[in-house]
Amino acid sequence: MDQMLEKIVGWLWGLPLIFTVLFVAFYFTIGSKVFQITHLPHIFKATFGKVFSKKDREKQDTGKGILTPFQAVATAIGGSVGVGNIGGVATAIAVGGPGAVFWMWITALFSMMTKMVEVTLAVHYRNSDEKGDPYGGPTYYMQKGLGEERNIKWWKIPAILFGFGIFATFFITLQNYTVAEAIDSTFGFGLIPSSLIYVVGIYLIILGGIKRIGETAAKLIPFMCAFYLIAGLYIIFSNAGDIIPVFRLIFDSAFNGMAAVGGFAGAAIAQVIQMGVARAVYSNEAGWGTSPMIHSTAKTDHPVKQGLWGAAEVFIDTIVICSITALTIIVTGVWSSGLDGATLTLAAFEEGIGTTGRYVITISVFLFGLTTTTGWYTYYEILLRHIFSKDRSIPLKNKIVFLFKWVYPLPGLLLVIYAVFYQLPGKYVWYFADITTAIPTFINLVVLLFLSKKFFALLRDYKARYLNIGNVDPDFRLFYEDRDK
Repeated sequence: MDQMLEKIVGWLWGLPLIFTVLFVAFYFTIGSKVFQITHLPHIFKATFGKVFSKKDREKQDTGKGILTPFQAVATAIGGSVGVGNIGGVATAIAVGGPGAVFWMWITALFSMMTKMVEVTLAVHYRNSDEKGDPYGGPTYYMQKGLGEERNIKWWKIPAILFGFGIFATFFITLQNYTVAEAIDSTFGFGLIPSSLIYVVGIYLIILGGIKRIGETAAKLIPFMCAFYLIAGLYIIFSNAGDIIPVFRLIFDSAFNGMAAVGGFAGAAIAQVIQMGVARAVYSNEAGWGTSPMIHSTAKTDHPVKQGLWGAAEVFIDTIVICSITALTIIVTGVWSSGLDGATLTLAAFEEGIGTTGRYVITISVFLFGLTTTTGWYTYYEILLRHIFSKDRSIPLKNKIVFLFKWVYPLPGLLLVIYAVFYQLPGKYVWYFADITTAIPTFINLVVLLFLSKKFFALLRDYKARYLNIGNVDPDFRLFYEDRDK
């Protein structure tokens, strides 16, 4: 089974998808004149900079939408900053070696534009339901951008395949397993009791709907990120003399592969790149098409404004948080111990700051996992709302959404129970995750290329309105819904 799953993942995350991920990122980077680099200060000023301004916060509370821009990005970051940053990064290093970190950085740096594109398009093509609440995402811009604007009759095929790939993660979910593993290894509660504690936490949040999820994420995300970063930075700078050698090891093994060391089996250059790109996509979700769904519910008066939050989200997720995890694992020397997943990260923090480190990382895994799981609930609900978007289906839609809230946490619990009774290795769970990630990512990336003209038009309009670059077209329609006004 091990070899079969490894071959499937190797094929799905082989050269075609890796090339597609990087090509799309490069394409939009070049087409935007390296916007995410040349305008990086503006991106942070227009996003996190506005969070600290009372005047800007008051502006964000007006307009059409369910969540404020910060609540939307907090939910999206909560959906992406999770076990992928703790367990996923550790697995990338355990399988691909330290060089995988370099390819994670490269992928993230250019994928800032990919996330910006998909968020912008999700907001532009979003649709209002019977209550006037906006929802959007890849299936919406497939329907409207491909089907209605470009008259592509077969738009439903990629939309159905995309939805299938996303809903596959409903049955094969990593969060509950990783959280239960961390709690059990630290407190000895047992995997199943730990999983049940986690399930209760999920219910307390999702039963309040998308609004409560956004409010919870806005409160938890800043605290948990700061908590995790401070602990990680303490360990890294406690080993200051090893920092330069660590970077040298990362860059060297990124281009030369890695021989077997200790419990590390060694990795060829292709495997190093594969692990780096796959884990970057899994951690920051750029190109996956997931977080644009929650961004589409934000209150904003320009699609690109929310797109900037998408770019900032990738930077925080991978360039900052994933780097802390990676550097902590490598600088403490536990990366070649033969461990993987959250267990490897736990070992690194324990090596760095003793038993306290295990408590720090366990609390972080619980909070990260909780915000990831509840954040992902919003993606499923938005997809369900699109499936049942016709007026005649409103009663049925509401019943299905209500039922889904109660069913949602159960597959994760069942996976833990299965793992306990059948001794499912953690790496198998990550193999399944890679499979369910690859399908929607490939479809979404191809669709983004089809809709690139629309994104570049929206970006030109944004530059003209807010950066004084070019001329404003007074007849330009910022939202697809406004086309007939």
